[in-house]
Amino acid sequence: MEAGVGEEFSQLAGLQGEGPALALRSRIVLACAEIDGDGLPRSASAIARELGITTQTVSKWRARFLRHRLDGMGDATHWSTRSMAAKTGLSQSTVSRIWRAFGLQPHRAETFKLSTDPFFIDKVHDVVGLYLDPPERALVLCVDEKSQIQALDRSQPVLPMMPGVPERASHDYLRAGTTTLFAALDAAMGKVIGSLHRRHRAAEFRKFLSKLDREIPAGLNVHLICDNYVTHKTESVRRWLLAHPRFQLHFTPTGSSWLNLVERWFAELTNKKLRRGVHRSVQALERDIRNWIATWNDNPRPYVWTKTADQILESLAAYRRRINDSGH
Repeated sequence: MEAGVGEEFSQLAGLQGEGPALALRSRIVLACAEIDGDGLPRSASAIARELGITTQTVSKWRARFLRHRLDGMGDATHWSTRSMAAKTGLSQSTVSRIWRAFGLQPHRAETFKLSTDPFFIDKVHDVVGLYLDPPERALVLCVDEKSQIQALDRSQPVLPMMPGVPERASHDYLRAGTTTLFAALDAAMGKVIGSLHRRHRAAEFRKFLSKLDREIPAGLNVHLICDNYVTHKTESVRRWLLAHPRFQLHFTPTGSSWLNLVERWFAELTNKKLRRGVHRSVQALERDIRNWIATWNDNPRPYVWTKTADQILESLAAYRRRINDSGH
């Protein structure tokens, strides 16, 4: 073991009170670096007996140190107020006050993806322009597929909510199959045209386009906002579009499904019907989805887009300036 690392581990191994877990890990690593009477590294079982722990624990932290060195000795991916207080010697309340003062929340994390689409700016202007200034005598539809929707039955009956007790459901479930929902959200009115299929191919997407053609009045042009999924760009779909010139596809930038309003509607469907639903067959699942769409269309609620394309692009540019050391 390198001299500097050995000295630091010796200091950590002597921690008392606030750092017992880190101290134990440091003693494990130091013991693993020792040589026994036969000139060999000490065995995991001998170290375990000495420290009063299991051989699995010794093997775990030995492997963590070999793989990640000092960085592998931590017990979490982020700080808590208690762990930071133990590390710095400050009180937990002091750490908590500092975090609040600077708006730091290590326990929270969100997902993101910055698009690498070379036509990102053009596509943002195109899609947002349809939301804020739709063409006359035209319908703007946000189209996508929610694939692999599972028909799930809980392994035991759901226990109902009672005063002071939330609804309870078993953590495991039985799968009965899957279905795919093709949906088109009217950006202006909020109504949804849906179609359920057992498979998710260009053939099913073409059937869905034909359904839209039948249900939308002939005098209207149709602008479809889609993502870049391969089923939207196959040769059979191109031929269908050539035969139906009133349909025009507009694509969101790669990795930017947040621009498609139908994704927000899918979230409503998931949260209010699917996540806590119980379905013993695919037929029951599909029946519930159709009923939910019909109920939604009885009182549709459009999602109102408020930001202009320039505002979106400026927000992204400002955020990138703040993270200019992140490699983006």
